[in-house]
Amino acid sequence: MTTHHTITLPKNHISLFQNSKNLLAFSAGIDSSALFFLLVEYGISFDIALVNYATRPTSNLEAQHANALAQKYELRCFITQAPQFESHFEAEARKFRYGFFEEIIDTQGYDTLLTAHQLNDQLEWFLMRLSKGAGVSELIGLEPITQRRNYQLVRPLLEYSKAQLLEYLTKNNHPYFVDASNSDMHYERNRFRATFSDQLIATYQEGITRSLYYLRHDKIQLAQGYEIRLQIKELYIITLHAIASKVRAVDAVLKQSGYLLSAAQREEIKHHPTVVIGGIWAIVLEGMLLYIAPYCKPQMPKPFKEQCRLWKIPPKIRGYLYDKTISPQMIQSLIK
Repeated sequence: MTTHHTITLPKNHISLFQNSKNLLAFSAGIDSSALFFLLVEYGISFDIALVNYATRPTSNLEAQHANALAQKYELRCFITQAPQFESHFEAEARKFRYGFFEEIIDTQGYDTLLTAHQLNDQLEWFLMRLSKGAGVSELIGLEPITQRRNYQLVRPLLEYSKAQLLEYLTKNNHPYFVDASNSDMHYERNRFRATFSDQLIATYQEGITRSLYYLRHDKIQLAQGYEIRLQIKELYIITLHAIASKVRAVDAVLKQSGYLLSAAQREEIKHHPTVVIGGIWAIVLEGMLLYIAPYCKPQMPKPFKEQCRLWKIPPKIRGYLYDKTISPQMIQSLIK
């Protein structure tokens, strides 16, 4: 892996990608091209999906470019042609785009959908919501990892500006297309970008990045009282900001997996540090760290058990790690 550029993938994202089947939402523009080549650079296995809106002269060339990249790097490439939208283009295009991605995820078994949203996108969202009146939850709309129905939506580039991504592509001589529609002032997002966000980031990027980070953590504390530190497949490690948030955190995680807690189970979770719910889910509280994982009881070799003990993995969680070949050392290194 080369190190002459400053763009890196977050460590917890790398771990997630290495243990998942990944689909990249690709457009051939600056942002998704930067993420494409970063994934290649890190040796992450992934495939790509592109929607051809046929709204500009280069649309077909971009689709051909996506196919050529997929062939070069031995990836699968999914491409679809969007219909012509009569009105509300941005909203209709987004609905169609995610419908296409989720159909691929459902039929091909992908675990994660990667998008190349970056710092400028975050600030544009913030300013658009701010101008209309919004609270913290609405102002911080782009999260690094979002759990969807049966996959995780991951945005690894939120800390980097478009200028940084362009510099990365230029330094490494990676190909990309420039989307001419980004200069179309008919779209509200482009007006905010041209008038406010690009200039603010050019001058105050460091402070804006810190502020968005702090606001995201404030949002977690205000809304939940807990923070998901790490998720790999169905293993969750959560930091509780208050013990009273324990049941709420477990309830939220299990609901995402389609499991609803009974009143009796809530009481059991509330009063006991280690429980197995319905013989299915292991829930362990150690200090303020909450572990949640499917309950497994495979035959584990003694060296693996000893490794778990050394790295302080709760006994009820070890079976799932062994079953999914997740390293105990990796878990501890990521949550430190």
